[in-house]
Amino acid sequence: MEYFAAIDIGASSGRLILGWLEDGKLRTEEAYRFRNGAVMRSRRLVWRADVLFNEVLNGLKRCKEIGKIPAYVGIDTWAVDYALLDENDNRVGPVYCYRDGRTKEAVSAVHRLVPHEELYARTGIQFQPFNTLYQLHADKRGGRTDIADTLLMFPDYLHFLLTGVKMQEYTNATSTGLVNARTHDWDRELIGRLGLEQKLFGKLYQPGTAVGPFTPAVEREVGFAAVVMLPATHDTASAVLAAPLEGQTPYLSSGTWSLLGIEQDFARTDDASRLVNWSNEGSVSGTFRYQKNIMGLWMIQSVRREMGEKYSFSQLATMARAKEYSGIVDVNDDRFLAPESMTEEVDRAMGKTLGVATRMRVLYDSLAASYKQAIDELERNTGKTYETLNIIGGGTKDAFLTELTAAATGKRVITGPTEATAIGNLMMQMIGAGVIKDVKEGRSIIKNSFEIKETV
Repeated sequence: MEYFAAIDIGASSGRLILGWLEDGKLRTEEAYRFRNGAVMRSRRLVWRADVLFNEVLNGLKRCKEIGKIPAYVGIDTWAVDYALLDENDNRVGPVYCYRDGRTKEAVSAVHRLVPHEELYARTGIQFQPFNTLYQLHADKRGGRTDIADTLLMFPDYLHFLLTGVKMQEYTNATSTGLVNARTHDWDRELIGRLGLEQKLFGKLYQPGTAVGPFTPAVEREVGFAAVVMLPATHDTASAVLAAPLEGQTPYLSSGTWSLLGIEQDFARTDDASRLVNWSNEGSVSGTFRYQKNIMGLWMIQSVRREMGEKYSFSQLATMARAKEYSGIVDVNDDRFLAPESMTEEVDRAMGKTLGVATRMRVLYDSLAASYKQAIDELERNTGKTYETLNIIGGGTKDAFLTELTAAATGKRVITGPTEATAIGNLMMQMIGAGVIKDVKEGRSIIKNSFEIKETV
């Protein structure tokens, strides 16, 4: 049996999912799970990069313990965050979290150099104050880029620690706002106008490319040899690849962030798309995910954490279901990105102190309303009407949110697979290894391997 290991690291947790083909179906098993979360260091919000890499090693060791040793390994994480390495391949400072506020001054400085209208026309990437190009400008102002020799998006950095090979993966690179939407490569003119060092940006590689074998040190540490294979290292890209989409069925990748969109063969960089802040992020074979980033389950997760995790997510959903509609907030307002207290911020937005159940109902209805707004924008921008919405990811476990989404959008809703990100990660590794022919075949296997539900 040939095993593949998908290491999927999100903002609040990570897991190692083993995958293998058996009787024409993709089988999966969770071998290891660990917590994640940004922490404050020197008044800045950063990721515990060294701790996360140690957890990657722990997960691989667990594979050895249970006797299911993967031949291939691939890591995906969230987008936009990165590590800088100096000429000796030592990390330059921490890996900053995108929720840190260090880019506030950088945004206006970047737009003075290159207006946002031109940035969007070149790259098709929506405006977010934490986009990589703004983070890099903050680093330039702070002198970090002066001593940096290489930029690696965070999953590329973890791959480097496993193999010693520095390889920049395409789907995550597009999230930087520095990849040209027409050439599918770094926009060198744009990089120069922003005053960034060209040497930071190397050759881009497609998912399904072998990075290389474990270093001898890693092999000794985990107890076996394996090859690192690039998945789509941006977790949303992996998740959407696992969606059993037919034609241009819209998807909703539901997790800490919600991403709603469609797959297209071209980037929409027109003013209509820019004005409603839609993004064109790269996928395999020159395709794009034309999508809207929505705050997602982050708000519910934050409120639950602030209550000391007193209630389970299912309990909170039950409490919300028992309440009547009480109003909504704009989940995409920057005030909800990283407030000191999400609970208090939601109450301030509503203009009153809410009870737990009412507050949860507001959040549920607000998410459903944001999905309807995104669907409306999608249909207006593409000039098409869509009958179906395919929800994938962890949010598919929340039946109440699915029901509200179906009611708000008026769409036929299909849910699944739940572990879409890890499954998409595994699929691209298998394509790279020659076990699966292409994405079309992979999606057919996925559709026949996992539970897909329909909500009318």
